[in-house]
Amino acid sequence: MLSLAACKKDISSLNTDTKNPPVVPAGPLFSFATKAYVDAMTSASVNVNVFRFTVSHWAMTTYQDEARYDFTTRTIPQIWFRTMYTDVLRNLNNSAELVAADPLLAAGVKANQLAILDIMQVATYSTLVNTFGNIPYSEGLDKGNLFPKYDDAKTVSLDLIKRLGNDITKLNAASDGFSATADIINKGSVAKWIKFANTLRMQQGLILADVDDATARAAVQASDAGAISSAAENSIFNYLTGAPSQNPLFVDIVTEARGDYVVAEDLMNKLLALSDPRLPQYAAKNSVGVYVGGVVGSGNTLSIISEPAPKVYAADAPSVVMDYVETEFYRAEAVERGYAVAGSAEGHYKNAITASILFWGGTAEEAAAYLAQPAVAYATATGTWKEKIGTQKWIALYSRPFNGWTEMRRLDFPKITPPASATSAYPTRFTYPSNEQQLNGTNYAAAAAAIGGDKQTTKLFWDKF
Repeated sequence: MLSLAACKKDISSLNTDTKNPPVVPAGPLFSFATKAYVDAMTSASVNVNVFRFTVSHWAMTTYQDEARYDFTTRTIPQIWFRTMYTDVLRNLNNSAELVAADPLLAAGVKANQLAILDIMQVATYSTLVNTFGNIPYSEGLDKGNLFPKYDDAKTVSLDLIKRLGNDITKLNAASDGFSATADIINKGSVAKWIKFANTLRMQQGLILADVDDATARAAVQASDAGAISSAAENSIFNYLTGAPSQNPLFVDIVTEARGDYVVAEDLMNKLLALSDPRLPQYAAKNSVGVYVGGVVGSGNTLSIISEPAPKVYAADAPSVVMDYVETEFYRAEAVERGYAVAGSAEGHYKNAITASILFWGGTAEEAAAYLAQPAVAYATATGTWKEKIGTQKWIALYSRPFNGWTEMRRLDFPKITPPASATSAYPTRFTYPSNEQQLNGTNYAAAAAAIGGDKQTTKLFWDKF
């Protein structure tokens, strides 16, 4: 017995998992959260992202529920809500806690990383507040709080602009941020995050322009000089040809062999009427070699209607998160609103359209010819500045449908054809998730009452016209 006791070994080390870390580092959490956000914004899955139908860029051949504004059969609001809070915000918050607690990080690096994480949180909260209206915000990430209160949407929006101002002040390109591996959209460039944050602040300001001109003006004017000013400064996630990092559209259409996405006739007819050089980049010809758009909400025959062009859903097709095209349209609008922004509305309008055509593979000569058409030229195109900018922005935001939905609600152009057999009038928000109604009933009821009713046709506070 004494001999056995003397030979006793400490085997506690066997409890140590040598392959899986007990704590996930901040960098991979940031990467995971960012990719989850970009995937959701890029996807065309009818279970996740239905906005291509809502903005009349795409139609369906078979399943018509979502195209007809039925967003509840597949619990899409619940999936969208959960993705943004659980996959994105929670991981960004956990990453920030790890960065803040890391005693080995240089002060400048820590400040940059915390600011970058907060910028992505702002972008995500903006997506939520502009989808639902009032949302859990001040208590939204409280650990252990199963019943967070909902905060007023305008209060949230104002705070997001304030947070961006603080983040921009803290960012310093003289210090590093995240590594190029962890930072999957700006590849470690703090300078590009400064540009991103300024464009995001410009975006957030203009969303409020019709209800709070002073805040919008201040946000835009503070951001103009520091916002994205060339395509080289775009924030883009480059997907890969191999799984699991392929573009979600490739997964939706190719991997899952889905042959039911087609280009909607509203977009197709506009591209054809304007001889838009982006047409062959956006859409493929049908089985007899012509371009034909499909009716949203109707049973379209695949062989007759144009599908999206293969470039759109290539495995490694990039996903734009923030870019020069969007920024120049914001600048054009700001000039029209009388804000102190450098340049002319026409100049920024031309820059935006040209940059979009070049991004999709067109040439400068094609862009110039397109802009010379009376129906496109800023001086002669139909309608007010809202119609001119809104229509061209709608075309340019192809493959960025959530942004397109926001701009259509905000600028009220273009006017699109209602889907066949639509289940409601045009959706201006998502209804709250069903599990929030069941599990967080008191706070849900208060939020629904505060916004004027939990209906998908209830307008958000900034949607005044």
